[in-house]
Amino acid sequence: MSIHERIERLVALGLSPAKTIALSSKVSGRAVVGCLPVITPDEIMHAAGYLPVGMWGGQVRFKLADSYLQSFACSVMRATVELAIRGTYKDVKAIFVPTICDTLKCVLENMKVILPETPVIGVTYPQHRGIPAGRKHMLAELERVRAEVAKLAGAEITDDKLAKSVAVYDAFRKAMAEFLGTAAKYPALINAKARHYIIKASYFMEKAEYTAEIEALTQALREQPHTPFDGLRVITTGVMADSEPLLDLMAELNVAVVGDLMLHESIQHCRPQSFCGSPIEQMADRFLQMKGCSVFYEPAKTRGQILIDKARETGADAVLCFLMKFCDPEEFDLPVYMAELKQAGVKMLQVEIDQQVDSVEQIRTRLQSFAEMLSI
Repeated sequence: MSIHERIERLVALGLSPAKTIALSSKVSGRAVVGCLPVITPDEIMHAAGYLPVGMWGGQVRFKLADSYLQSFACSVMRATVELAIRGTYKDVKAIFVPTICDTLKCVLENMKVILPETPVIGVTYPQHRGIPAGRKHMLAELERVRAEVAKLAGAEITDDKLAKSVAVYDAFRKAMAEFLGTAAKYPALINAKARHYIIKASYFMEKAEYTAEIEALTQALREQPHTPFDGLRVITTGVMADSEPLLDLMAELNVAVVGDLMLHESIQHCRPQSFCGSPIEQMADRFLQMKGCSVFYEPAKTRGQILIDKARETGADAVLCFLMKFCDPEEFDLPVYMAELKQAGVKMLQVEIDQQVDSVEQIRTRLQSFAEMLSI
């Protein structure tokens, strides 16, 4: 299989969630459970024999969601609720909702009403992650989820089963980190759109299956000669950039993503610094050590420095912030890291986006002007 065929295959899988999930469920023999943003204990579900898949909304016209959510809720959550009402998730065996923002707390209860026959399990994360009480709560919460999932599956989730699933997910995250690092060196081959949908495909596939695919693509990339690239290299940050018109525009304007700090992308692939303790402890430590994630309380506010380091490491021309409309945690973070980037001399462009983007002409003008300004 050629490098282009590998890229096209994974992009196609990312572009067709329903088809990809159905195929992966059939091949793996695993029933599907849905996982809302941002972080869910997927390893527990995997150890129980389920196929955890991402539920991050989609591009859909709102007709029914406003009966449950205010119009000023973020478009990701409104789209998720809209799809649930339409029956898109009727075949999932359970839905997991992390209650990390006010809207997700509402969605947790809404899902119980919209899908009364589907078990809906909330996951509560500690905000004070750096203190002993935070770790104690995290461990207790993961054990509670393990007990609920075991009851749902009708089988005990032993430490041995969980350890195997933790190993599968760790191998996946390691492979993703290697792909993202390698892809940054080939912006002419992996444009912004391809990069996004390759990552997105991971939400819909059994992780061992996806890991094999991404490792093969990474190896194929490493064997390619480096092609000159004269476009704009950016680090992206925000919740997500899951809008095909926006990604098409970035590809058209030759804007390549060489690194990111996106909730929907690389933040998902962080790994704990060590793999000590029980499988539950390893899972807890992964969450407790997460940095630069806007939806989690972090007194040190490391996001700005992480973006500065990524820009310098990759030689990026600028940081491109996709500010999700009506996402309060993102809006609270913005002034802090914007000031830090300015002080460090790292150029930045902020673009307000919505998952339901119809027209990108205003964004086109801003991106073109920004690129021209950087070239002066």
